[in-house]
Amino acid sequence: MTEEIRAGLEAAERNAAKEIDPGARAMFVAIAVLVLLGSFTLPHAGSANGWEVLAFAPDAAAQQIALPSRLFVWFALIFGALGSILALLTRRWVAAWVTLAGSSVTLVFGMLSIWTRQTLPVESTAGGPGFGIVLGWIAMMVIVFHWARVVWARTSAQLEAESDLRRVVAEDDRPRLFRDT
Repeated sequence: MTEEIRAGLEAAERNAAKEIDPGARAMFVAIAVLVLLGSFTLPHAGSANGWEVLAFAPDAAAQQIALPSRLFVWFALIFGALGSILALLTRRWVAAWVTLAGSSVTLVFGMLSIWTRQTLPVESTAGGPGFGIVLGWIAMMVIVFHWARVVWARTSAQLEAESDLRRVVAEDDRPRLFRDT
């Protein structure tokens, strides 16, 4: 009987570990996603906004948008926005972890894209980093911070399942003389 209970509790603990509980952080992530998507409408470089960088529009080509900027905008859309929405809706640990990992890489591309806009050749007529790219990078920092806290936090279901399992194991390990049976 005890082995059946132990197996059931171990299964409950594994199932609880597959889910996340973002709590109030869900609101901060959702707001950061809205700010991130809004930053795509603002200038990223010169007159080119984020949506134009995504679509390889003529304005983006005229501003000599480099690869880090293109990668930043695509990764921000995929991991920062869509990944966050998917992780919030499904509440699956794997989705949150992939979102965190991809968003962390996005931060690096955001930093590189701002740096490449600041180090243009002297004869270039392209603009420097715009407000949109900086706002998008800050929104990605908020997203990474909150997903890191969510991914590494333990849910109340996990803590309860772990406590129950420890109690059953402790009762099972007591000497036969002291058991209640």
